[in-house]
Amino acid sequence: MAPSISGSRPAGALHARMPAWLLVGAAVLAATPAAAQSLGEGLATPATNETGGSSRAITDPQMTGAVSGADLSPALDEDFNRLNRRSETIDGLRMRRDPYGGEATGIRIGTFVLKPALSESFNYERQKTGGSSQSRSFLETGLKGSLTSDWSRHQLSVTGEGVLQHNVSGEGEEEPRADLEAELRLDLSDETIGRLRAGYSFEREGANDPNAIVSAETQSGVNSYRLGAAAERDLGIIRGSVGVDFERRTHGDVELYGGTTLSMEDRDRNLATLTARLGYELSPALIPFLEASVGKAVYDRRRDMAGFERSYQSYAGRGGLEVDFGEKLNGELALGYETYRFDDERLGDLRGLSVDGRINWSPQRGTDVLLGFLTYLDPSTTAGETGSIDYELTSVVTHRLRSDLVARLSNSVTLRNFPSGAAAADETTWRTGGGLTYDMSRYLALTGDVSYERTNRDSGPSTETARVGVGLMLRR
Repeated sequence: MAPSISGSRPAGALHARMPAWLLVGAAVLAATPAAAQSLGEGLATPATNETGGSSRAITDPQMTGAVSGADLSPALDEDFNRLNRRSETIDGLRMRRDPYGGEATGIRIGTFVLKPALSESFNYERQKTGGSSQSRSFLETGLKGSLTSDWSRHQLSVTGEGVLQHNVSGEGEEEPRADLEAELRLDLSDETIGRLRAGYSFEREGANDPNAIVSAETQSGVNSYRLGAAAERDLGIIRGSVGVDFERRTHGDVELYGGTTLSMEDRDRNLATLTARLGYELSPALIPFLEASVGKAVYDRRRDMAGFERSYQSYAGRGGLEVDFGEKLNGELALGYETYRFDDERLGDLRGLSVDGRINWSPQRGTDVLLGFLTYLDPSTTAGETGSIDYELTSVVTHRLRSDLVARLSNSVTLRNFPSGAAAADETTWRTGGGLTYDMSRYLALTGDVSYERTNRDSGPSTETARVGVGLMLRR
């Protein structure tokens, strides 16, 4: 049997091995497409590649090798494409192609890709505090998106989200919010990366917040402005980073019943923090690290309305472990200690043990589990009170039931501890929620959500909030 001939072999080598009668037959086939199709149906055998599609090749009856369709004449190539069509289904029905094809492709703007999403939902909410309750129906409009550069080096990414609420009926405070983050990654060298960050966020304090004003018609709106810079260096098995962050936080006026307002300017402050981190690579998947930070917070007013100097210095240290086993399991977990030392000697230090971390786990394809641990100190402006130590544990499970249907389940618990216990009581907040997203197309999705929240206090009435909503999301 003659040896096989690759489709990439020069045409001269192929002609040298072919008998004269076969050369004549090839010329006739090239001149008569109909004859080529008739003969091809008897001789050609479609081949299948590794991905299940048909490869562009036909079999030579005199040889065991395959001749590439690219080496054929235009007439033979046209018939060749008809011969190598996708196989039909067993029942003869048309094969259903995935109309979604994954995420929306986005909009290309020069060297950037924009992925926007607009949502509109109708919600019902019921709140209960002690023996009293109130409910409302409201529309919620959300706009979020991401803008990512497509450069060979460096990267600029911008993400944002904004939500507006409008009450349709009932009583209850509207809760608008916004968040915008931008980061520029600079690939300075193979071992050094620089990062520049900027951000802004807005939220309205809830009636259950320890700093909220009792019986206010509208609570204070909190604005946060952020800037940051960091450098990361890889020194073989040693990894180090250092960064500085600045935050400006302002508080709007509280609207009281009767049309009067109450200024919250004594809570406005600036905060600067310097953080350094050092890690040791035991393996690419395991990196223990040590981290330390020091900061300074300066309030716009030296003394608050109660006459206390609220400016403070912050110190924190922690040690932990980074884990990276790919998409299956990754994240980090750290334990440490954090303290705030206030300028006013009448206020004791606000300090406590910290637990921080984030773990991503995928037990099976289509299922993702997120576990989050967070500790933060929340200074107070209540007379004689330093603030609280808040511990938050969060879990989010996402499961793809079908290619076009995704289910979500989230749970969290927040423990708020007031060390001084002078004017506030410890409290625990439980949250649980679930939702479904049905992709009607790649660009349009139907969403449904339900949630429940309960806050228990050592002293004072408990608070419950239940919410259910349904909406549409348009994305590009």
